[in-house]
Amino acid sequence: MGFKRHFFKHSGADIYYRIGGKGDPILLLHGFPQTHAMWAEIAPRLARYFTVICADLRGYGASEKPHGTENYSFRAMGSDQLALMSHLGFEEFHLVGHDRGARVSHRVALDVSDRIKSLTMMDIVPTHLLLNKLSKEVARDYYHWLFLAQPEPFPETLIAANPNYYYEQSLLGWGSAKLSDFADEQLAAYRFSWNNPQTIRAMCDDYRAAIDFDFAIDEADLSRRVAAPTLVMWGTDGAMAKSYNMGMVWTEKLVDMHTCAIPGGHFFPDTSGTRTSDELLRFLRSI
Repeated sequence: MGFKRHFFKHSGADIYYRIGGKGDPILLLHGFPQTHAMWAEIAPRLARYFTVICADLRGYGASEKPHGTENYSFRAMGSDQLALMSHLGFEEFHLVGHDRGARVSHRVALDVSDRIKSLTMMDIVPTHLLLNKLSKEVARDYYHWLFLAQPEPFPETLIAANPNYYYEQSLLGWGSAKLSDFADEQLAAYRFSWNNPQTIRAMCDDYRAAIDFDFAIDEADLSRRVAAPTLVMWGTDGAMAKSYNMGMVWTEKLVDMHTCAIPGGHFFPDTSGTRTSDELLRFLRSI
């Protein structure tokens, strides 16, 4: 990626990040079961026009992995990233998230709307909607929400038997992808991370927290809308696009909504990096 590597020491969780480019700041947040390495193709293209920060969420990659499910609510995970951006001197910034990173980003945009210049959420529907009205189709495609949320150490023990098999099936299981679609360097980074038993445990806690904490937090905010200009992106062949009208599902949650469908499945930022960065730049440079 060619960006400078840093650790941000923080009372919540120490956060690993990389930074490069110049201009207005953009924070990029990855999803499950990945790391900041998912932005390897996209970040350098954005860095021609922006200062780009790619961070590992707490529990993921090289960031700290605290114990306790309560430490993995999207609000808690977002607090690290807000502190990081303040540490870097960026009180206002663009925020881009995929998968779990998009859920963290949505929570941040609700909690500190004055700091978010724009929001981009990739291939998610609202957390409360997914859990509250779980269809049989989504339950089958996104079974991992229920599996990973089981009490410790049940999912951890099963995954630890063969982490590469389990997480690679996750990469392939949500629409139109094969391992050869992922760059070797990025796959190596993902495998190194998810073979750490503490990462396995932390990623399970992330999904436990969605049910134990985030559902109630989101329920209290059902009527609130994100004020910042927001781009909603999704993969045309992904599980979410099969089960939801992605052009409509966020309309009641956003004041200024823009949409973009990208060919491919859930992991379109990995498999269609050039197209994804083109659409991101078109949106961001219009703000």
